[in-house]
Amino acid sequence: MTSTPADGHAADLYARISADAELTQSLFRQALQDPKGALARIVELGDSLGLPVTADEVRHHLASLDDGATKQWVVKARGGL
Repeated sequence: MTSTPADGHAADLYARISADAELTQSLFRQALQDPKGALARIVELGDSLGLPVTADEVRHHLASLDDGATKQWVVKARGGL
């Protein structure tokens, strides 16, 4: 998956997170309890993986996806995203 200038590394980071089922579930659980914390954790993960993103880039990328599971995640975590 290649990122575009509009989302920086967000698409690549999303692909890496999606490939790790345990990490995906952990972020989902965190987002239900602490949406802003989950978003901060995603930004931190990007930094640690050499894929720096901003919170706005993550929000933009998630909003652009045509994926039912992701859209459900965003709806549930909307308070912080």
